[in-house]
Amino acid sequence: MNTIQIAQLDLSYALLYSVWAKSLKHEFIAPIRLGHILVGSGLVGLVRGFLVFLVMGLLSMWLFDMELAAPGLRGLAVFLAGMFLNAAIIGALVLALVLRFGQRAEVAAWAFSYLMLLLCGLYYPVSVLPSGVQWLAQLIPFTYFLEYFRHFYGFPLNYADPLLYGFAECVIYIFISYALLRYTLISAYKRGTLLRLSE
Repeated sequence: MNTIQIAQLDLSYALLYSVWAKSLKHEFIAPIRLGHILVGSGLVGLVRGFLVFLVMGLLSMWLFDMELAAPGLRGLAVFLAGMFLNAAIIGALVLALVLRFGQRAEVAAWAFSYLMLLLCGLYYPVSVLPSGVQWLAQLIPFTYFLEYFRHFYGFPLNYADPLLYGFAECVIYIFISYALLRYTLISAYKRGTLLRLSE
């Protein structure tokens, strides 16, 4: 959970810090594009998230005798890729909300990842959720990556090919969230939101 939270927050902070400092217009006066902001903050989030995963993984092996090597290097790499893709999706959605609602959207930076992790079965199996909520869980890519990771520890697979579903949803959601972010930025230019959130 902390790995996704840290990686997602670094992406969200790309604009939140500017909103808090009342300098959002300066982000877009500079000769950079939205892609530069996303890639730069995304890479920082990836590095910090990986370090968090490494520290927590080593502590879990030391304190709780967890066999983190059970999935193997490939299994861990796939699971990490799934976590970071989910963090990127959440981060991009938070950025769109920041451009649309300003400081009122900052609560989404923390709430989205917690809500996602409650629904995707991090704390308990998705099968114990009500049927309508199970349907929502299936719309979250991380549900499938958790399913894939758990099967290395003896839990049965509830989906025939969780990686196919997980990565397919990630690709779709990344395109949607980036398009929404671009649209929100263009709309913010037209409405003067960047100036209102700056001094």
